[in-house]
Amino acid sequence: MGEIPKILIESAVDIVRGVGARALVIMEEVSEDDIPPVDVTVVIVGSSFDVEDERVKKVSIPQNLDLKNVLNLLSAFLIEHDILHEGESFVYVTEDSIGIKTVKKGISAMKSFFAQNQNVLQRLLEISIELSVEGREGNPVGTIFVIGDTRRVLKHSHQLIPNPFKGHRINVLDRNSKEIIKEFAQLDGAFVIREDGRIISAGRYLEVEPKVIDLMLPPGLGSRHIAAAGITKLTKAMAISLSESGTIRIFKNGLMLLEYNPRIKY
Repeated sequence: MGEIPKILIESAVDIVRGVGARALVIMEEVSEDDIPPVDVTVVIVGSSFDVEDERVKKVSIPQNLDLKNVLNLLSAFLIEHDILHEGESFVYVTEDSIGIKTVKKGISAMKSFFAQNQNVLQRLLEISIELSVEGREGNPVGTIFVIGDTRRVLKHSHQLIPNPFKGHRINVLDRNSKEIIKEFAQLDGAFVIREDGRIISAGRYLEVEPKVIDLMLPPGLGSRHIAAAGITKLTKAMAISLSESGTIRIFKNGLMLLEYNPRIKY
């Protein structure tokens, strides 16, 4: 994204006042000095989090998501921080547009997205998007990343192959780890990753019995997505699953928080 013209931000402020919105979301890094006075919370989507103004919040949203998922995640963020409630609206402004989003019922389930280490989750989602689009050596790749609550995740899983990460201190936040992760994503089984990003294991079989744990999921999901959802119901972990068709889903508490296929133009 490019720089948002100041006139668009000023117009968005006028719309906030006109429709009685509860927040203004600016979908790009801007200086606090460039935000005109407005009597609602201002949320800036960006990578840095240093703000002095109490009315300004910053949030990091994974790049390359379609606008629908970005707005849903922003809705969840606003609910989690008690800035607005279901049925209320916020105004968002991008480099070339202004829009109004009303928070729908059920979006509160996505609040769990922001309970995890955002840097780790964003990094793994970026890798998932690259794998979805590029595959590996021209072949589609399907895999699962399970983040957090590693002790219980290990209890509810077992190795399919010798653990390639045993004895190594590889962290997903290390830029040099990306190609290693992509290479091992071709293996059957799941990655188990600590909340701080350290990879504990790969090639892990998740021991999930969907009928026993009563998952509430949309029909038609494959076994990989069901396993990812199930492990988040059995533990406090979050899971990202990538199907060979390119669809990425994020699960928490047995619920699907996000569904996205970067191969499809929305």
